Amino acid sequence: MRKSDKKIDNLIREVLTEICEGTLKNYDGFLWVTHTVKFPSFPQSLHIICVFESNQDRANFLMSDGQQHVSTTIQKAFHQVGVQLKNANKQISYETR
Repeated sequence: MRKSDKKIDNLIREVLTEICEGTLKNYDGFLWVTHTVKFPSFPQSLHIICVFESNQDRANFLMSDGQQHVSTTIQKAFHQVGVQLKNANKQISYETR
């Protein structure tokens, strides 16, 4: 990993940690948020994964306004640090462990 890649990864982790500790803790069954990225094609390759305890927790979240709220929060948080998500609907997913 190049030094610049490490800086990007640290930035991503800082943003996601803030999101995890703040907004997402308000949703039942939410466990954590993680990411994958291919640095040569960042930020298009950034994929954010919000993980829930069970399929029911995930379903309840998706049926509420949670998905819209979390997606907007993630986009705003990355925008504040100069990272634009080109296609948030494809770059943010909600899964179970």
